[in-house]
Amino acid sequence: MFENFIFGRLGIFIDEANVYHSQKTLGWQVDYLKLKKYFANLAQISILNFYTSFLEDNIIQSDRFQTLSENGFNIVKKNLKFIKNKNGPFIKKGNLDIELALDACRQKDEYDTFVLFSGDSDFAYLLDLLKSNNKKLLVVSTRKHISKELLTKSDYYLDLKKLTEKISS
Repeated sequence: MFENFIFGRLGIFIDEANVYHSQKTLGWQVDYLKLKKYFANLAQISILNFYTSFLEDNIIQSDRFQTLSENGFNIVKKNLKFIKNKNGPFIKKGNLDIELALDACRQKDEYDTFVLFSGDSDFAYLLDLLKSNNKKLLVVSTRKHISKELLTKSDYYLDLKKLTEKISS
């Protein structure tokens, strides 16, 4: 399994919006504290970044962010926007891809293995850049939410479904 693939310090970067859609497909929720514990048992976690959008004054989200922060997660967030759609309801916009990519590059000297929780093809260029900097690349997503670009560019793809027993709530 992938445990043999991981080496050195881990930089874990979680695209919550992408994981959210994977969770809907799988029918279970990720327990992020279990996720941290699981990966901490495999290797040293040097970066644990969580990228999310939020609604202001949402107490449930605030409590969740506080719990994650108290447990070593660096929360990177932005307000969720609602954009008018001439063909129907508002479109929700809260993408943090650029923040994740910039942080991954800015912090590249702090990790050896880049762990990306996302299947978004927007990260293909980032994987190329990190590979040219001798980083190992582990991408975690689900089959229905992983782009072929990430499958071909990563060193290892892990189907989130395989972690059900270890990280589900």
